[in-house]
Amino acid sequence: MRSMTPRQAPRLASITPVRIAEQLRAELERHGIAADVNDGYGLAVVSVWHGLVVWTDGLNLWWRVGWSRRRKRPIYAWHPASEPPRAANRIAICYANLRAATAHQ
Repeated sequence: MRSMTPRQAPRLASITPVRIAEQLRAELERHGIAADVNDGYGLAVVSVWHGLVVWTDGLNLWWRVGWSRRRKRPIYAWHPASEPPRAANRIAICYANLRAATAHQ
């Protein structure tokens, strides 16, 4: 039997992008990070901080982590939507880095 990649995994009817986004928001709250959830057009967005927005389609979470000067485009990190606590840990690190960077400006 062939294994499925995260993008090919079947979506359960009860798992919606907004439900995943709300789970992520709750996990971020445990880190002391306030966030807002918005949804539409089959995606949900978690607004964390200026420059830190997390999108989900219900299967994956992704957020911008940098800029490629060579390719002239953003660099994104992604995490399976089935693991909101682990994704929140990674996003909390990005949040702390952004807060520290803006404090020094």
